[in-house]
Amino acid sequence: MKKIIFAVPKGRILDDLLPLMKKAEIVPEKEFFNTSSRKLIFKTSLPNFEIIRVRAFDVATFVAFGAAQIGVAGDDVLKEFNYEEIYSILDLDIGKCKLSLAKQKNNLDFEEKKLGNITVATKYKDTVINYFASKGVRAECIKLNGAIELAPKLGICDYIVDLVSTGKTLYENDLVEQEVLMNITAKLITNKIAFKLMNKELQQIVKKFEVAKIE
Repeated sequence: MKKIIFAVPKGRILDDLLPLMKKAEIVPEKEFFNTSSRKLIFKTSLPNFEIIRVRAFDVATFVAFGAAQIGVAGDDVLKEFNYEEIYSILDLDIGKCKLSLAKQKNNLDFEEKKLGNITVATKYKDTVINYFASKGVRAECIKLNGAIELAPKLGICDYIVDLVSTGKTLYENDLVEQEVLMNITAKLITNKIAFKLMNKELQQIVKKFEVAKIE
């Protein structure tokens, strides 16, 4: 049997994914749960099925380039990279959040008819540029990978675009949501070539998750 590599994201999606994996009878080895471990590839309860745990933004890249045959990524990541080499094969209905435009409470509301351009701090540069271009607004993006909520307060941008779940982080930083660019859930994705060459094996994994979803 050919080895399958499963790329999973660190963070909140993984927290939601682990119970689903348990229902699907895909159980990582004990060291996977050791937060101080520097191990990168982990065995599972399935033969020839191993897991790599990577940054959420990197899952799509590992799958697109065939380093992993299957993985889990949010709509935000899939939209930003837009890899043609990937199939989004199953909505796992986990990792629910939204990609939102936010501003400081005392700033003017975003009004697309009155603005020719805006400055946005985000790590979703391509998504933001394309979204506002469709509205006839030029978005100048400042690429930040963390502490994005600080950017408006320190005067380097008008708005931010980031993931919003409960809204608590926005509230605690005196920010308010203006627009929702997209609603997000996590998807089970596969490499297109791998899906053709290893269809039987990958379909078995997909089926496990389909059954786990409805249990």
